[in-house]
Amino acid sequence: MRYNEKELQALSRQPAELAAELGMRGPKKGSVVKRRLVKLVVNFLFYFRTDEAEPVGALLLEHCRVAQEEPSGFSISFIEDPERKYHFECYSEEQCQEWMGALRRASYEFMRRSLIFYRNEIQKMTGKDPLEQFGISEEARFQLSGVKA
Repeated sequence: MRYNEKELQALSRQPAELAAELGMRGPKKGSVVKRRLVKLVVNFLFYFRTDEAEPVGALLLEHCRVAQEEPSGFSISFIEDPERKYHFECYSEEQCQEWMGALRRASYEFMRRSLIFYRNEIQKMTGKDPLEQFGISEEARFQLSGVKA
């Protein structure tokens, strides 16, 4: 994926939906758990050294799987390479559940499916397309053909 490093750094400075210091272990064999400031901004998960302002890295949360690994830990893997997992350790099971829910809701695909679902529900209740007033037609690009949200 191509990205502009300055834009990505600017995005990392935006207010976070969720942020915490977590234990993190990368996908490399022999990788050890390190404390990282982890910050969820839109559909990017940024991770920082605890004493630095610039991110060490970022994960784009598209086409990924979030799975609970232990009561207070979870992993993120990507569909194109499921063996490449990033592991995270939380302070509690509640914090783990909060992170897993936020990460699952962060993808564009989840937001698109939610928009379609609520658009259809409002249309059923009112008989009107709630997006029509904004000039968004039935053929809008976020529409899924033949798939129910």
